[in-house]
Amino acid sequence: MAQKLWEKSVQVDRDVERFTVGRDREMDIYLAPYDILGSLAHIAMLQSIGLLTTEELKTLTTELRHIYDDTQSGQFFIEEGVEDVHSQVELLLTRRLGDMGKKIHSGRSRNDQVLVDLKLFTRSRLQHLVEGVERLFDTLIAQSERYKQVVMPGYTHLQVAMPSSFGLWFAAYAESLVDDLIVMQAAYRVCNRNPLGSAAGYGSSFPLDRTRTTDLLGFESMDYNVVYAQMGRGKTERIVASAIASVAATLAKLAFDACLYNSQNFAFIKLPDAFTTGSSIMPHKKNPDVFEITRAKCNKLQALPYQITLIANNLPSGYFRDLQIIKELFLPAFDELDDCLHMVNLMMAQIEVNTHILDDPRYNYMFSVEEVNRRVQAGMPFRDAYKQVGLEIEAGAFAPDKHIAHTHEGSIGNLCNDRIEALMRQTIASFGFARTQEAEARLLGR
Repeated sequence: MAQKLWEKSVQVDRDVERFTVGRDREMDIYLAPYDILGSLAHIAMLQSIGLLTTEELKTLTTELRHIYDDTQSGQFFIEEGVEDVHSQVELLLTRRLGDMGKKIHSGRSRNDQVLVDLKLFTRSRLQHLVEGVERLFDTLIAQSERYKQVVMPGYTHLQVAMPSSFGLWFAAYAESLVDDLIVMQAAYRVCNRNPLGSAAGYGSSFPLDRTRTTDLLGFESMDYNVVYAQMGRGKTERIVASAIASVAATLAKLAFDACLYNSQNFAFIKLPDAFTTGSSIMPHKKNPDVFEITRAKCNKLQALPYQITLIANNLPSGYFRDLQIIKELFLPAFDELDDCLHMVNLMMAQIEVNTHILDDPRYNYMFSVEEVNRRVQAGMPFRDAYKQVGLEIEAGAFAPDKHIAHTHEGSIGNLCNDRIEALMRQTIASFGFARTQEAEARLLGR
């Protein structure tokens, strides 16, 4: 059995090890490439302050890049008896390079090591989510433009209310995603700060150059106070989880609308047969299971910030092992949301819209406000026009004029999709992904 980084002469009880390690080996596979990126920056800094020679830096850098390549090809794994990803990387280096491999831990603790791993992982996965959100956004805007002339009922209290359109419906969710990315940008800035060098939360007597590792890893700034750097564990995850929950809330609402509008009682949209599932007893059934599962998964993701809060909210400053459990909730959430984004994008691109909804007389009364407004524009006071149209409806004498003339910004006839698109592009550009990508590529010699 491999020795732990912290182990000295007494081996830990096996049940204690099983219980405390938990799913860490499984979760740490997510962090492996980022642990190596952090180590590459750390050893470059160690060489600059005289704790490694130039030749040692060159040798260690080459070997760490080889291990990084293994994480990308699926050949990296954490061996049985090895506690975590940090131990596995150091074990591999020591096997290949002898005592030189043990030098990479100087000036850091597993505490700041996992902190930088989590921030690098989160930074990367947020970029991936932003790209997925942008793809769905583009699909929604395209569908909005395609179907902008198709009028549909708008609802309040699930009662037919006023005219809406598929142009409005698709673009409403597109604009919702813009706000979600504004929230995500704030989360990205929180995680784009460097905790490396805080060690166990109280700094180090080595003359560490934290500005250098900040620059090498492409962070926007560092977490300056070493105690706060450790206090950020759990807090950062909670903030990012709130951004994930924001996107998930948009997808869940969209999925509910799609399920509703796909039902025979509405029949506003239709999914291709290949995108539905059937019943084992009812041969006519075509169920929107993808949207239903999306709704459930996204509702679950909206609980994530609260789960993290309940684990971390009563901890004082300093590190506690409780924080390890957050990884089990937090790390897989990115895959789950990414999968939902992919499936919703696929479904929304293939939806067929019913262009004859208004042929059904049940929707005639949604034009009542239009008629009230016409009479007001002709000079009648609003309250009088409202009462007059209401009495006509009660008497069964209301004859709707289905001509729609909405021209103000964001209405049926003036969607402002170009402005929504401009806001999305501006929001994405302000993340500054290029800086972090270039820094990581330099560390990897790419």
